Amino acid sequence: MKRVISGKEIEHIARLARLAISLDEKKEFTVQLNSILDYFKKISELNTDNIEPTAYIISKTNRYNEDSVRDSLPKKEVFSLGPFMEEGFFKAPRIME
Repeated sequence: MKRVISGKEIEHIARLARLAISLDEKKEFTVQLNSILDYFKKISELNTDNIEPTAYIISKTNRYNEDSVRDSLPKKEVFSLGPFMEEGFFKAPRIME
């Protein structure tokens, strides 16, 4: 495995993320991130010239329900769902002074 990310770079990344990491964690993260970058190098070697870019491996389509006109709930029933009502509106407790 070719060393791409150094321990100093791991420290820099940890500092940017405001993370305190131990020496053991720094070594572990260095190995892990270099392994990930090695994997990306392998992927970049693949010939993808005749492959169309996709967002999903399987084709997906959105499913929409047909719009239909329906009667709404009666006001009396709607207001029975809320604990407080005032002048035809739901009343909520004050959250800011």
